[in-house]
Amino acid sequence: MMENKKRVGIWIRVSTDMQIKDDSPEHHEQRARYYIQSREWEVAEVYRLEAVSGKAVMNHPEAQRMLKDLKSGRISGLVFSKLARLARNTKELLEFGEIFRKEGADLVSLAEQIDTSTPAGRLFFTLIAAMAEWEREEISSRVAASVPIRAKMGKPLGGQASFGYKWEDKTLVIDEKEASIRKLMYEIFLDCQRKKTTANRLNELGYRTRSGTRFSDTTVGRLLRDTTAKGQRIANYTKSLGEGKHWTIKPEEEWITLPCPAIVDEQLWDKCNAILEEQASKRKKNGRRSDYLLAGFVKCECGSCMYVFSTAKKFTCKNCKNNVPVEHIDKVYQQLLKGYLNDLHPQMYMGELEAELREKENLLTTSVKRRAQLRKKMDELVPLMSSGYLDKEHFTELYQPLVAQVQQLDKSTPELQAQIDLKRIQLASSDYVLNEAKLLYKEWSKMLFPQKRAIVETITDYITVKQDFVSIGLSHLPLSSKQTSPHNFRDS
Repeated sequence: MMENKKRVGIWIRVSTDMQIKDDSPEHHEQRARYYIQSREWEVAEVYRLEAVSGKAVMNHPEAQRMLKDLKSGRISGLVFSKLARLARNTKELLEFGEIFRKEGADLVSLAEQIDTSTPAGRLFFTLIAAMAEWEREEISSRVAASVPIRAKMGKPLGGQASFGYKWEDKTLVIDEKEASIRKLMYEIFLDCQRKKTTANRLNELGYRTRSGTRFSDTTVGRLLRDTTAKGQRIANYTKSLGEGKHWTIKPEEEWITLPCPAIVDEQLWDKCNAILEEQASKRKKNGRRSDYLLAGFVKCECGSCMYVFSTAKKFTCKNCKNNVPVEHIDKVYQQLLKGYLNDLHPQMYMGELEAELREKENLLTTSVKRRAQLRKKMDELVPLMSSGYLDKEHFTELYQPLVAQVQQLDKSTPELQAQIDLKRIQLASSDYVLNEAKLLYKEWSKMLFPQKRAIVETITDYITVKQDFVSIGLSHLPLSSKQTSPHNFRDS
């Protein structure tokens, strides 16, 4: 079965003052197409913003169309000539980066050699996320500074009052309609000692939440634990982790406890919460969590993923029952790293890439110079014909070959630039992967499992287990180094 190609979009934005031949939209598009072709991807759409300033593009119809295609899955990446072509506005650039990160899509900037489908390029997303987080923190810190002060003054900090209460003139008071239901909730729970039963009884009596929905065991549990009901309102105890994320509990020393009208007496509240605590302690399971360094990468030769199903600690294929001990495959992986780093001298592959890159760059420099020379000759011929020194036939004979050469260079230059873009990105990613591999092998015994796992995810391309040997490949390295010799594990 043929694997589906990655579908990406091309982003073309050239401002009015840059629409000259050497920086034409066509040139940008052709360069991007050649790069996409070299990555064996597929062009799904082209987004054109010609003669548009980069000051603000997020609301441009083409930008909105692109984001719609991204969220619908029509594209899973965007290629553009440079970051400044995507957006000059730093805020919008951060927004684009955050959107693509959340959608799990890639951004490719050819000029800056950023391709987030590669390990080195993924650092870009990390930086984008960090910058966006910094910007949010800078704004929220000013707001957060006033929260404790407002809380101590008893002022509302936003959000609704707890069920059974309401805000009146910025003061928390009892809501008589809801307070009786809140009190009944404690009484029912004390009797049945079950959150779900309490919720069902309230629903059967015709009571509903503030939003009109039926009570659930989750809602009952949350309201039973809320200290507001016994006259102690806790403020400034939660913090938002950002848009679309969960709230987190602040350190207890930052909480502010304020008196408020009580709905139930403290003794009833304490009895109910003692029951909840006892039930929670009985439900806790302290089972050991098993983690395997290469889990998710190990596949059988039949193509199925292999899993560790029992305490035997073996990766097993559920289809053909092929298996290999976890210890053996981990050992092979370490041997591969040692052999790759010490015996294969990976620096030679970096040297190959650097040599190829220099060759392409020299060729590009030559092509650009040659085009400039041809254009100069063309410009010199026009006045000669105008002044009568050349007749039309002689002019055409001299001029047309020059035009043909310039056209050929205009066609070949973006292709050459795309090849250079690819080599630069390969070089950056290969260097990153090699450094990660070296760190993994050198510090193996000292590293914690999450650190090992993160690096394995970065450098591992595939692990295939056959009847008598295992084959492992490292990703984002030159082709000559990706294919590894099979390692016999039956004799290990």
